[in-house]
Amino acid sequence: MAGHIDCFLDCSSFYSYLALVFLLKHRDVLATHEVSIEFHPVFLGGINVGSGNKPPWALPAKAKYGPFDVRRSKNYHGLPDLAQPPFFPALTLLPQRALCYIKANFPRDTFERAWLALFRAMWTPPHVNIAEPEPFRTVLNDCGLFSAADVDSILAAAVQQQWKDCLLDNTKKALDLGAFGAPWMWVRNAQGEEEPFFGSDRFHFMWEYLGLPWNDFEVLPRPAKL
Repeated sequence: MAGHIDCFLDCSSFYSYLALVFLLKHRDVLATHEVSIEFHPVFLGGINVGSGNKPPWALPAKAKYGPFDVRRSKNYHGLPDLAQPPFFPALTLLPQRALCYIKANFPRDTFERAWLALFRAMWTPPHVNIAEPEPFRTVLNDCGLFSAADVDSILAAAVQQQWKDCLLDNTKKALDLGAFGAPWMWVRNAQGEEEPFFGSDRFHFMWEYLGLPWNDFEVLPRPAKL
């Protein structure tokens, strides 16, 4: 049996951006091991409420620690320009519903590139508030993936019940799988076993679970003095 990673993400989540970039970077290598990846839009606010979790900024100790972890994480992933937008946290129902529609109606590559464009717009200066209809429309028009008619269709779909329900169903599925935040990964290995993984810094555990060859973190010896 082939391995598979279901990855649940929200544009409002900094760590979801890191997970998307990282998994896309490694997709081709994972495919050589017969491991596939599928990305699912969810509403992080609904996951927090449904799981009883509180976002990190709501807990003083986590809020104090957060800037250290954010700086280290974005440098490790090669994304030093990321920064918290001034309108954070954003209510991302509009883009997440739109992504459900894009996933169902456009090629996979278009869906994933659109998600990257939305993340970039929100999380890099000058920070576009993609939760608002007109700024969201501008990002879709400027990303080079859609025609003007496509953008009209995407905006229309984002307020239709079908795509509201799709996002709700995705969010409920993540909750049913134990999610309490994003990124949330549900992973099946070659033996057909399944387990959850949370966050953008647990991929080495995931590779081990999938039975993949990988290099562990290693401290190198100090160079000998001449």
